[in-house]
Amino acid sequence: MGHVRRTNNGRYEARYRGPDGRERSKWFATRRDATLFLGQVGLDIHHGDWCDPEGARLRLGDWAETWLATLVGLRPSSLARVRTTLRNQVLPAFGDAPLGRVSQFEVRRWVAQLVADGLAPATVHKSYQTLSQMMAAAVDAGLIPASACHNVRLPRIEREEMRFLTPDEIVTLAASIAPRYRALVLFDAHCGLRLGELAGLRRSRLDLTAHQVRVAEVVVEVEGKLFTGPPKTRAGRRTVPIPRFVALAMRQHLEQYCDRDPDAIVFGGADGGALRANAWRRRHWLPAIRTAGVAPLRPHDLRHTAVSLWIAAGASPKQIALWAGHTSVSVVLDRYGHLFPGHEKAVLDRLDEIGNTPPVTATTPRAPRETEESAGLPRGELIELRPSKRPRRSDQEERSGRNWTRTSDLRRVKAAL
Repeated sequence: MGHVRRTNNGRYEARYRGPDGRERSKWFATRRDATLFLGQVGLDIHHGDWCDPEGARLRLGDWAETWLATLVGLRPSSLARVRTTLRNQVLPAFGDAPLGRVSQFEVRRWVAQLVADGLAPATVHKSYQTLSQMMAAAVDAGLIPASACHNVRLPRIEREEMRFLTPDEIVTLAASIAPRYRALVLFDAHCGLRLGELAGLRRSRLDLTAHQVRVAEVVVEVEGKLFTGPPKTRAGRRTVPIPRFVALAMRQHLEQYCDRDPDAIVFGGADGGALRANAWRRRHWLPAIRTAGVAPLRPHDLRHTAVSLWIAAGASPKQIALWAGHTSVSVVLDRYGHLFPGHEKAVLDRLDEIGNTPPVTATTPRAPRETEESAGLPRGELIELRPSKRPRRSDQEERSGRNWTRTSDLRRVKAAL
C-alpha cells in the first residue's frame, strides 16, 4: 500500500495511496520512522480511522463558515446567537489555528481565560458547546481523528433569583409606562406570555368574552430584522385564562390602539408596526421601571410574576405548566417549587395526622373453647399440638402419585383427635 525511498538530501520519503485514490507522502529522518508511519497509516485505513492530513491543516475559522452552512432546523434567533458566540469568544482564540493543532489543554486554558475575564457561566457553557459541536462535526467529516473538547471542567451555573412584583407594584408600573403599553403590563403580569409572544399576538387570538387568549405566533428581532413564526415548542401553543379585570383593560386597549382587522397586532409600535424588543426596552421599559421604583427588572420578570400569582391563587403545577407553555410539570417544580409553601404544609399536616393516629388491630371473635369433657377426653389428659416434620408418604401414595398438601395434614390431625 506504500513504499519508502531515500531522497537526494538523505531523508526518507514515505508514499502511500489514501482511500480516495490520491497519493500522499511524508518525509522522515530515518527509514525506520518512515516504515513505522506507513504501518500506522495502513492500520488506520483498515479500521476506518484514517483522516486526510490536509483536513487537519484547515483553519478553524474557515471550517466555522463551512459548518454554519450545514446547520438546519435552527430558528433565526438561535442561529444569530451561534454566530455571535463564534465572533466574540471562539474565533478570537482559535480562528487561525489548524484543526489538527487544537489540543485539549488549549481548550482547557481557553475556558479558564473566559472565566477569568468575568463572563457569566452560562456564556462560558454556550461558548464551549459551540466549539465542541464544531470539532465533533470535523471528526464526522473525517478532517481530524478526535475532538479536543473532552474532559474539560466548566463553571457551575447558579440559577439567578427570580423577581416577582406585588399587585401594588404591577399597578404602579402600569401607571408609569406610556399609556399605549399599560394594558401590556397588566396583561403580561397576569397571563405570563414571553415578549416574542406578546409581539406576535393578533386580535383574533383574544376571546375576551370567554376570558382567554390563544398563543400561536411569535415575532422576534434578529440583527434588525423581524421574523414571524410558531412558538419554539409544541407546548408553546396554548390557551391562557385572562382575569376579568385584565379583560376589561384589554377591551379599552383594543378600542384605542388596535385596528379592527382580526390579523391586527395587539401590542404594536407607535408607528403601527410590530413591536421591536430592543427599541421598546430602551424607549419605554427602562424609563418606566425607574419611575416606578422597581428597577432592575426585565420584561421576562412579568412572566415570573404571573406564575407566582397563579400559585398564590391555588393553581396546580399541571395547570401552570399548560398555561406557561412548559414542556413538563418538572420544569415548573424545578423553577417555582419554592413558591408552594401551602402545599408543603398541607402534606406535613397530613403526615402528622397519620403518625398520631393510634394503631387499629383487627380482631376475630374466638370460638368458645371446648372443655375436656365435650371433646371426649378424660379430665386432665391433654394433647400437645406442635409443628413437626412432614409425615412421610406411604409407599402406596408414592406409587399413586398423590400430592401431599396442607389439606391432607389437617385431615390426619382431625383423625388423631
